[in-house]
Amino acid sequence: MLYHLTEWLQRLGFKYPGSALFQFITSRVLLAVILSLVISALFGKKLINYLRKKQIGESVRDLGLAGEQQKKGTPTMGGLIIIMAILIPTLLLADLNKAYIRLMIFSTIWLGMIGFIDDYLKLRSKKRAQQAGANYKKSNDDGLAGWFKILGQVVLGLVVGLTLYFNENTSVWREYIGETLPADTTNVRKVMFDGKERVFVVVEEPITTIPFVRNHEFRYSKLLPEAVRGLTWILYVVVVIFIITAVSNGANITDGLDGLATGVSA
Repeated sequence: MLYHLTEWLQRLGFKYPGSALFQFITSRVLLAVILSLVISALFGKKLINYLRKKQIGESVRDLGLAGEQQKKGTPTMGGLIIIMAILIPTLLLADLNKAYIRLMIFSTIWLGMIGFIDDYLKLRSKKRAQQAGANYKKSNDDGLAGWFKILGQVVLGLVVGLTLYFNENTSVWREYIGETLPADTTNVRKVMFDGKERVFVVVEEPITTIPFVRNHEFRYSKLLPEAVRGLTWILYVVVVIFIITAVSNGANITDGLDGLATGVSA
């Protein structure tokens, strides 16, 4: 929002010291990092104290590990801190017209809702057991069913994958090296760089950048025979679903007794 505010003020001809900083993505990234740290440190501490005051804490499953009971009562719903530290800087400093930014915001809220509902159901089961005077024992059955979590991740993968493939605002641009462009080339951008005109064209296929390999790019169409390369989008969407599901569950598995989710998310 601050980014769009500065854009609007500049269009009106209003200039002030430091207004040009918002035009550089490096400046906005640095501000976002600082802001997220401030949010985590200030509001995070207040939220943790509030959760402790309301006795909204974790119940520890008896795994026979040394010192595991010391973690009993650790405040749950700490994911709210992570979500705030992501969304607030993004909404303030990012270009909200970008499809990638909107997808990131949607994904954060979507997965955050799944985690919130899961924690809420577990807390409700704990509260009911305490009201009944029973000895509550933590169980995976208290929260969302495993299949429901997977379904939510798959649906998110479908939304992200289909948007990235079919939305024209997520096209992949690459520099064209050659004397003349093909006659059927439509999407072309010409940019002046160091006094030289450089031509960029849209690559009509999904590409993933991978470090430490030749050319740093992976083209999904190469995995399919030429006769069925029109179905490359299906392979691409499946890969996106797998990545989202694997990363989401990997974070949950890593998040153990010592609350490693924050470090993994960072």
